[in-house]
Amino acid sequence: MTYDLAPNLRRKLEELEAGLDEVAARLLDPAVVSDHRQVRALSIRQAALAPTVEAFRSWRATIAGVAECEAAIEGDDPDLATLAEEELPILRERAARLVDDLLARLVTSEDAAIDAVILEIRAGVGGDEAALWAGDLLAMYQAYAERRGWGVLPLELSPGEVGGVKSIMLNVRGPGVWSGLAFESGTHQVKRVPATEAQGRVHTSTATVAVLPEPEEIEVQIAPEEVKEIVTTAQGPGGQNVNKVSTAVHLIHLPTGIEVRMQETKSQGQNRERAWKILRARIHERQRAEAHARRTEHRNSLIGQGARAEKIRTYRYKENVVVDHRIETSFNLQRALAGELDEIVEALTRREIAERIAAM
Repeated sequence: MTYDLAPNLRRKLEELEAGLDEVAARLLDPAVVSDHRQVRALSIRQAALAPTVEAFRSWRATIAGVAECEAAIEGDDPDLATLAEEELPILRERAARLVDDLLARLVTSEDAAIDAVILEIRAGVGGDEAALWAGDLLAMYQAYAERRGWGVLPLELSPGEVGGVKSIMLNVRGPGVWSGLAFESGTHQVKRVPATEAQGRVHTSTATVAVLPEPEEIEVQIAPEEVKEIVTTAQGPGGQNVNKVSTAVHLIHLPTGIEVRMQETKSQGQNRERAWKILRARIHERQRAEAHARRTEHRNSLIGQGARAEKIRTYRYKENVVVDHRIETSFNLQRALAGELDEIVEALTRREIAERIAAM
């Protein structure tokens, strides 16, 4: 029975403890309190870190109790030694339980801090039946989100020709949303007699699911030395002042080559301010497009090509079971389709925790 923590794990927990203290201090800062976006982000992180840090503090207090009992047993007071001998195994067992709890929390604390994801479902192999199946998966996740108290906002939708969906993208937001949905990425295969089948034959169809953490808002920060500014006289009609006074502002963002020219007003200062606003907006759009491209590449690595050989889960209607191939375990199909995914998620989480601990 291990009731002590390895030095590297203890250091990591101390870092999390310091991080929680820092978050608490920032939430008391008037400058932060006035910014609802910062308050929300810090509150989410505080809620994610607090359980782990509280367990660490309990372990530390328990270990201190173990040390006191061991010292008392070696001391000169026989009555105190007797009490310590009775208390020592209880404290060691409590410390061991806390170590197990801490290891599990330590490897999932960052996951808990993500409270918004982009969930994408696409029909795969199987024609119209694949679109119907994608629609059934959509209903499953909507029911699961409702059970967990998450908000679901459709972003893009392409309906199927006979029902279901060809593709849909959702924003899902709420506590624990990443931990609850991260294992869903991949190909979901179904074996059933589809509504489009007149002969009653079992068909195999697929749909792909991709779950990505919602990207944080990109803050555009441009170093002054990255921008070349050229001030010239305005070109075109506008009278004597426009053509002779240097009021036009031309900005060039050297890393990207993005250029902005502004000569709409007679004030160089106003033109400069407007030019910088446009430049920031265009750089923001460039960054957003690049981030989208990276997410698309990551999405493709998550879901593969939608082929049957890449499946992570098979839903078998005839046997009323859903088999998760990553853990080779079967679950009740009807409960899963009704959004009761907790049992599957918990089993996958246990496997993930074991693998992360082994890799420490």
